[in-house]
Amino acid sequence: MSRRKRDKVYVVWRGRKPGVYTSWEAARAQVEGFAGARYRAFPNRALAEAAFRQGQDAPAWALAPTQPQLPTLTVDAAAPGPRGPAWYRGVVVEPDGRTREVFREGPLDGLTANAAEFVALVHGLRWLQAHGLDWPLYTDSRIAYGWLQAGRARTRHRPTQGPGAAALAQAEAWLAQNGIPNPVHLWLTAQWGDIPADFGRK
Repeated sequence: MSRRKRDKVYVVWRGRKPGVYTSWEAARAQVEGFAGARYRAFPNRALAEAAFRQGQDAPAWALAPTQPQLPTLTVDAAAPGPRGPAWYRGVVVEPDGRTREVFREGPLDGLTANAAEFVALVHGLRWLQAHGLDWPLYTDSRIAYGWLQAGRARTRHRPTQGPGAAALAQAEAWLAQNGIPNPVHLWLTAQWGDIPADFGRK
């Protein structure tokens, strides 16, 4: 058996004896032949125990075949219209699934949601660097992700003054000087549900 398979931790929500098991053999004894059994493998005990406690309320990403890399920082932005004002925030996800907001900015006049998400990504990189963390950073905006790789926000609605313009200029200047020091990934919304930093303003 591979080391990776041995390291997995199994949650049994419905079975002969629901609980958290550190081997597939122990978990299988609870679910094999049990009608309506419900169980799942997790990459570590902390996340498995959190998912067992939450049961049906466990976040979608915790129940997906693959999970995001944890711990991590996630960012999201929201704006009511094409010219803002926009807000953004950063939310940490711990290995046991707990979340906590670590920064929030806005309103930023003149920024679209994608431009604010770009600024949020750079803010996230700055925050991780300031705290000496090598964690990955997640975004659910493919556009902002592409702009980050390009080193510049290619928005058609670029403000020329005000807090939005200043935030955008500062983000681009920091990125030009520091590059992308941490791994940045797209949040797989279709598999994992809304990103933990989501504003819920769909």
